[in-house]
Amino acid sequence: MEIQDLTQKYWPEAEAIYQSGIATGNAHFSPDIPEWDEWDSEHVKNCRLVALENGEVLGWAALTAISDRCVFAGVAEVSIYIAEKARGRGIGKMLLAELVKQSEANNFWTLEARIFAENEASIHIHQQNGFRIVGRRERIGKLNGVWRDVVLLERRSIETGI
Repeated sequence: MEIQDLTQKYWPEAEAIYQSGIATGNAHFSPDIPEWDEWDSEHVKNCRLVALENGEVLGWAALTAISDRCVFAGVAEVSIYIAEKARGRGIGKMLLAELVKQSEANNFWTLEARIFAENEASIHIHQQNGFRIVGRRERIGKLNGVWRDVVLLERRSIETGI
């Protein structure tokens, strides 16, 4: 297993993994997958990763800045998706650990995650990487006509921004 930067070269496989994650009903509210240019413009350039095994993308992780205001320059939201056939192998934990490492190297002091309450595996992976639950937003939005709760997690760096 190796970790590389997520570039346009890997987008077709990453996009398929993204779609597979959305199909679970436990990834996020929007059913739409952006085209590469839109995705690329919305995500932090230096904190986006893919996990590769024998050249095949098995997962990806990236950061999105939470605001363009300068006071929030070191705060980002985490996205992480693992291929269905690769779930349960520790790839998510490994990708997230590397994303945390790269985020600190790029002066991010706070990482946030908003995870559907039912997605216990993702909540657990985040907790294994130093995230703590800071709240729960009840009935924050509907997915397919059903109200969903979102658990809010946060990781504060002990190296950056102190």
